[in-house]
Amino acid sequence: MRHVIALDVGGTGMKAALVGEDGTLLHEARRATGRERGAEAVVDTVLGFAEDLYAYGEAHFGEGAVAAGVAVPGIVDAERGIAVYATNLGWRDVPLRALIAERLGGIPVALGHDVRTGGLAEGRIGAGKGTDRFLFVPLGTGIAGAIGIAGSIEAGAHGYAGEIGHVVVRPDGPDCGCGQRGCLETLASASAVSRAWAEASGDPEADAADCAKAVASGDPAALRVWQNAVDALAAGLVTALTLLDPRTLIIGGGLAEAGETLFTPLRAAVEERVTFQKLPRIVPAALGDTAGCLGAGLLAWDLLSTEVSA
Repeated sequence: MRHVIALDVGGTGMKAALVGEDGTLLHEARRATGRERGAEAVVDTVLGFAEDLYAYGEAHFGEGAVAAGVAVPGIVDAERGIAVYATNLGWRDVPLRALIAERLGGIPVALGHDVRTGGLAEGRIGAGKGTDRFLFVPLGTGIAGAIGIAGSIEAGAHGYAGEIGHVVVRPDGPDCGCGQRGCLETLASASAVSRAWAEASGDPEADAADCAKAVASGDPAALRVWQNAVDALAAGLVTALTLLDPRTLIIGGGLAEAGETLFTPLRAAVEERVTFQKLPRIVPAALGDTAGCLGAGLLAWDLLSTEVSA
């Protein structure tokens, strides 16, 4: 049975699947990334996981995978197949595509950025299915974005397109690791809400999920923290829709798990800010933490179809 390997490498764990031609998940697996062991060990773990997935396909489906798609965090040169830099994994300039291809006997391998790969899946088979133009924004430890146009993701001239988390929305705001102040992710990421709520509640262990629960119960302090984040997020999103004019805004990541506690005030805050712009649909992501893995599978099948057409 023809299938591809789909592998999503995260800071703490990896999600993988063997995906059939019709998109069926034939096998799923997870494994710890093991970043505490250092960058070289992480690369070895990725290669070993890919090799095990290939062997599983041989044993259970009569043949190994015909291609592989791999999504990784950080800065990615997808064209050259290089994982350029990832803070949370510690690697620099890893020729991951070539290493995986060599380990798997020379099959075609596609390498992609995790958020753009997740956006590809959300756009084609998730919340953006059937939408010609969308923006996918996951709200997690940081904030990034994926610009969807006609079924593919726009990476930009240098692979940096969609970095909405570093749009400055409060010039006098907190320092950001990128060197600016008041970036969107310093105010509206799940991490930012966790920090703000821990300080406001006096509980150093409190996080964004706790804040959302307190908002739902009507806690005034939680409502202030939450609204500050929503206002900052709306400002960033309006900047994005002014530039991109998407038909749909897909919001994912940990903060989106708050459901209508987030989406009701967010839709209102965006609507309040738009003037001439067309208001897009604002919807929750549909694929959860499997988006990156599913997108990696799409990358692999796309690579095969491109090679055939070429």
